[in-house]
Amino acid sequence: MSATPVLQLRQLAKSFGGARALRGVDFDLRAGEVHALLGENGAGKSTLIKIVTGAHQPDDGTITVDGVPVSDLTPAGAQALGIACVYQQPALFPDLSVAENIALRLERGGALRTVSWRARRECARDLLRRIGAEISPEAEVRSLSMPEQQLVEIACALGSGARIVIMDEPTASLTHQEQHLLFTVVRDLRQSGVGVIYISHRLEEIFALADRVTVLRDGESVGTHPVAAMDEAGLIRLMVGREVAQIYPPSESAPGDVVLALRGVGCTASGVRDVTLDVRAGEIVGLAGLVGAGRTELARVLFGLTPADVGEISLHGQPVTLHSPQDAVARGIAYVPEDRRRHGVVLEMPIAHNMTMAVHRRLFRGAWLHFAAERSLALDYIRDLAVKCTGPDAPGGSLSGGNQQKVSLARWLATKPKILILDEPTQGVDVGAKSEIHKIVRRLAKEGLAVLLISSDLPEVIGMSDRIGVMRGGTIAAMLPGGADAHDVMAAALGQEKGAA
Repeated sequence: MSATPVLQLRQLAKSFGGARALRGVDFDLRAGEVHALLGENGAGKSTLIKIVTGAHQPDDGTITVDGVPVSDLTPAGAQALGIACVYQQPALFPDLSVAENIALRLERGGALRTVSWRARRECARDLLRRIGAEISPEAEVRSLSMPEQQLVEIACALGSGARIVIMDEPTASLTHQEQHLLFTVVRDLRQSGVGVIYISHRLEEIFALADRVTVLRDGESVGTHPVAAMDEAGLIRLMVGREVAQIYPPSESAPGDVVLALRGVGCTASGVRDVTLDVRAGEIVGLAGLVGAGRTELARVLFGLTPADVGEISLHGQPVTLHSPQDAVARGIAYVPEDRRRHGVVLEMPIAHNMTMAVHRRLFRGAWLHFAAERSLALDYIRDLAVKCTGPDAPGGSLSGGNQQKVSLARWLATKPKILILDEPTQGVDVGAKSEIHKIVRRLAKEGLAVLLISSDLPEVIGMSDRIGVMRGGTIAAMLPGGADAHDVMAAALGQEKGAA
């Protein structure tokens, strides 16, 4: 690994109105290293990356690439300097093919140039083969899963010949197999002399991949250290400025009566089959399993989005049919979905509207709009869930990921549910917000709420669950106790053994 910085940032500062996003940040990246960038949501990571990629101009400070100062950096200028960014949300054209999307990023020339469609397809095929992605160049991007779109973005970065590659939460939507594939790609980039800035909330990835780590807090760099000299507790202290002793708080509730009972429940359309499961009042039942095991599909069945066509669903001992979300909400079921940007929070809408969307009929009876009641309810939840915002009129898009998740949770808590389904409740949020959300969920269970927790974060599902249902092939393959060994959970998910609790 070369000691020469391929990128050097000195005393970068940036403000938006009266809010200071960066306060004199120092950062450098060497050729042939993976340098992790950590910090809670709102710490300044996104602003820093937008400055490096030319989307924002710094108010103060210097940017140096290969020892040459750079000013007035633009996105096109950043690309010309060999800077590429792979974002968490792929920025692809859905109605174009994979080959066309890659060509738009890589090809140069005027509108009247001759296009070789065969060469485009071969280029795309070669780039996808380099990262081990089994994706057809002719496939329309709209038909690809989110992980597949992420891999296309990585192929674009590789094809551009970038010497500085920024990866912003690249594994957030990838399967375990695809994560290992990505790790191989990152190591190959490092081996070839590329400098990689790696942003992730998953600390285990930092220890697996990174050479150095820089931590941002409140817009300032609070330390750069060799990863080998750090441990998880030390990184958390740097990020949040305090100890997070209980990321997974202990259970304080004793399970009560059965609230939700499933007997042989299945849905042909979604692949859910023969699910038998009980969830009690005051209990958190986790659903573990590999991507595609049927966890989210089961949640959608219970919320009436894809109704069950076989088996029996009972609430408080009474059989029910759930043909729609309206049926589910009326019977006390709430569902906080996985993708908060598409199904959780309307980014352009004020926080108060977001929080009360599911209870408009209760708040706005008849022809009158009772905005005072809406505002009062929103203020109650902002206070109760410790949502960090300027007030109920602030747009949802102004919040960090963790606070958006709290707003989405408040919307469904407002319905006064008896059972709460949480699908990936802490995906993409920082360690401090994750700890806060866990404490909220534990408190809700202590107050008697039955919770069904779906998570791909194995430590989370083990640490938060009173019992763990491991799904495989659309059904419950094993029931394990809370705190079960991670190897037992994975073995059940892979079909190697079956446990009981």
